[in-house]
Amino acid sequence: MDLSVSLAARDSSQGLSPGFGLNGLPRPAPPKATKKPKKAVLFFEVEILDAKTREKLCFLDKVEPQATIAEIKNLFTKTHPQWYPARQSLRLDPKGKSLKDEDVLQKLPVGTTATLYFRDLGAQISWVTVFLTEYAGPLFIYLLFYFRVPFIYGRKYDFTSSRHTVVHCTSAQALPPRPPWCPSPGSCPPRGLHPAPLFQNCTYYWGFAAWMAYYINHPGQGGGCSELTRSLSQICQLGNFSIHMALRDLRPAGSKTRKIPYPTRNPFTWLFLLVSCPNYTYEVGSWIGFAIMTQCLPVALFSLVGFTQMTIWAKGKHRSYLKEFRDYPPLRMPIIPFLL
Repeated sequence: MDLSVSLAARDSSQGLSPGFGLNGLPRPAPPKATKKPKKAVLFFEVEILDAKTREKLCFLDKVEPQATIAEIKNLFTKTHPQWYPARQSLRLDPKGKSLKDEDVLQKLPVGTTATLYFRDLGAQISWVTVFLTEYAGPLFIYLLFYFRVPFIYGRKYDFTSSRHTVVHCTSAQALPPRPPWCPSPGSCPPRGLHPAPLFQNCTYYWGFAAWMAYYINHPGQGGGCSELTRSLSQICQLGNFSIHMALRDLRPAGSKTRKIPYPTRNPFTWLFLLVSCPNYTYEVGSWIGFAIMTQCLPVALFSLVGFTQMTIWAKGKHRSYLKEFRDYPPLRMPIIPFLL
């Protein structure tokens, strides 16, 4: 029951005028419930300019502070459909680094009116297409030489099989040059790959695959298949696979938290005690075993080129680990224990 109604009923029962107390003075009105003021939401304004011409491309009004760069890209696509999010690079400075999709607007060093600079990355190819193109191409090329299709070694050798064990060992054990494999979705750039690097990578992998396959499967190829070198290559391949699985499990699905990789119960991961990138260490060991097994100069050259490139990648990843984690194990080297 309302307080004023109950007081009026009491006054009438006592012969008093409603609204007056026992002393005849006006009774003070009951206090009204105060409403809490609503907290105002501060929206951002986002201005997107062309990084080269400084031309205004888009103005976004009432953008929520918690909006991410990925959400801003989607809003920008609505006004410019030809630039889908994968083609966009947004940055705070025209010559600065691209902002990450997970960056939050209110955490950036900008005011309530933010100015972002846009750069078109060009047409992008999905990573699935990249991997299938770079991986399936060398495999197909290698099989052409292994089965000795016509017009390669001469008519008398068409569709013949080598009598040397080493040829069958290498074809069954090791695939031709493999493209880089991402252990987790977060480790691959989300926008994919530009067609120009894809053409460059395919030229490299396909060309080396044809060069190596020609000599490995040549009718004059001889030599024996050493069990020691074959076992070395197989062990390194298993170790490479184990490291990729460990790196994949290090980051749960949907998480972008970076952690220091440590050895697990799998003995192949114990190499993490000595190097930052044991997957590259195993990869190099696998190709060294493959080169010894085939006794083929193109394979040795490919192994050397691959080792050089993987060393560059390993050093870069090692530096990023040292920069990001203060407690990073000091004993680790990038790719070769105690040396490199």
